[in-house]
Amino acid sequence: MDRPIDAADDRELLARHVAGDPDAFGELVRRHRDRLWAVALRTLGDREEAADAVQDALLSAFRAAHTFRGQSAVTTWLHRITVNACLDRLRKSATRRTSPVDDTARFEQLLEPHESAEAPAEREDLHRQLLAALATLAPDQRAALVLVDMQGYPVAEAARILGVPTGTVKSRCARGRARLLPMLTHLRADTVGNEPPEGGRNRTPGTSVPPVSGPTETGPTDPTAVKGGGGRA
Repeated sequence: MDRPIDAADDRELLARHVAGDPDAFGELVRRHRDRLWAVALRTLGDREEAADAVQDALLSAFRAAHTFRGQSAVTTWLHRITVNACLDRLRKSATRRTSPVDDTARFEQLLEPHESAEAPAEREDLHRQLLAALATLAPDQRAALVLVDMQGYPVAEAARILGVPTGTVKSRCARGRARLLPMLTHLRADTVGNEPPEGGRNRTPGTSVPPVSGPTETGPTDPTAVKGGGGRA
């Protein structure tokens, strides 16, 4: 007998979804959608674009679940699909050329995986400035920085999500940080002494994706409940 759906691990949920369980994919969405939203928002810098990218990614994952081979964690697989959906949108807009610069500074004091409607006005302004600065980076650099510096993923896991060697992630982060540094130096002084007490992935809880548009009676495992159309699986 199957365990209760909320007691099943991610791999079991994905397998149950492939086998026809109507509720399994909805539980996966419930568990991971906020993190996927945070990555999409900071990669794209636009709430509507981010929401569309998440919907594209979830629909792609819904359809491609049978292709999952278990070579990575389910969350890594979902993040890869989401990042690919974001990069597709960025590349359609246009890529920006960047110059290699050797810089190792991290921006963890500034790039928090947190966005809240209740945040003070100055924090909201800080986020807007950060997103504007991120928008100047090439898409691949932006995705690497979002995962490592904003979401707190280890470089090795970010490399698995992006499907590139760890050295490539390190290089993209270094170049991205070097480009951001002149734009964010004036902000760093304002954040000294206001750092969150703990670091690491998803340091500040509460990021929330906007609700899926459409009829409320549509279940989360029905493809019609996931707006948009494909990212790469």
